Amino acid sequence: MPFANATDGTRLFFKAVGSGDPLLLVAGRNSDHHIWDMVRKDFIERYQVIVYDQRGTGQSDKPDTPPYSTRIFARDAVSILDHLHISHAHAYGVSMGGAICQWLGIDHSARFQTLVLACSTAGRSHGIPPSSETKAIMSGKDRAGGVSLLFSKPIGINQIRFSASMADSNKARMPAYAEELHKQASEQHDAWDLLSNITTPTLIIQGSDDPVCPGANASLLAGRIPGAELHFVDKGRHMFFVEFRQNVNKIVMDFLSGHPISKT
Repeated sequence: MPFANATDGTRLFFKAVGSGDPLLLVAGRNSDHHIWDMVRKDFIERYQVIVYDQRGTGQSDKPDTPPYSTRIFARDAVSILDHLHISHAHAYGVSMGGAICQWLGIDHSARFQTLVLACSTAGRSHGIPPSSETKAIMSGKDRAGGVSLLFSKPIGINQIRFSASMADSNKARMPAYAEELHKQASEQHDAWDLLSNITTPTLIIQGSDDPVCPGANASLLAGRIPGAELHFVDKGRHMFFVEFRQNVNKIVMDFLSGHPISKT
């Protein structure tokens, strides 16, 4: 199995498929690489697509110290590029993965040609939290309510395919302590003061009806990151990048193709 070593020795599972400019796909909180199963196939014909399991998820190591953070997760992502001898890549992150990509642009800008931030937030000090009703559903056992936070339609072909693809993810269930560390990393994220330092071309894409990450977060990010492009997906909820996969992937690929990685 392919593993890269993080700077602290944590082993990180990854997969790299396809050819062309490298595209790193960054999963969100409590998600392993299977979150991208439906999405990545559209990119493989044009890009070298790299997916991986964050520390604490999937087949990667699950250390209980030090405390996880989105900035540490960003360093982990760069370790995978180092292992693959990739000097320059595109990065596309969803939810907490978008927060991780913010640090890629702040701390590792020389390594990234573009950033795509989907359903993301600037974090603790300026982020717009979900409503109390949404928080109650997120923390409870209301499965139907939980699905309604993620998808605009409870049943659709993309939702059915997504549920099937996530079966493999469920086989590598996170231990409770790792879930808590991911939760802390997500809730403690705060890049607001440094977002204006990002010079990497950035696309911010957001579901218009996302109750988990309200759309105002996307507008705040776009106003803070110089030159950022902002696109709302009509009726999109938190998993809009899966439910409206073809439309979203076209938007992302059009953006990436406008910023090719130089071969010289």
